Amino acid sequence: MNITATTISLTVEDVAASRDFLITHFGYKQVNAADGFVSLTRPDTTPNAAADIVLLRRGIEVLPEDQRDQQVAGLILAFTVTGIAAEHERLRAGGANITVPLREEPWGERLFQVTDPNGIVLQFVEWAS
Repeated sequence: MNITATTISLTVEDVAASRDFLITHFGYKQVNAADGFVSLTRPDTTPNAAADIVLLRRGIEVLPEDQRDQQVAGLILAFTVTGIAAEHERLRAGGANITVPLREEPWGERLFQVTDPNGIVLQFVEWAS
């Protein structure tokens, strides 16, 4: 097997709100869209460094019936980054909802979290040297 890309599919109430949040704050670009569906990618310099994201509207019929009413819950979409303090400040200044402020754990992980309008938690991690 050769994995060529990673995509995470998230079911949300308001596709446009999450799309706009990811485009505005994180540099994602819309690749495809239809009613209740959007596909996003990020043109990073490191191949496949960021996961592509598909957003599906809750209740959309393309989902199996037992999955249609589920939404994002308990999921943390984590990105390992460089320059975490500057990212934290950029997002704070840009009005992103920072739900866990920048902190350093005893094991050397520096992290913070933001939450999008649909409750998607994005965590940013940088390992202290």
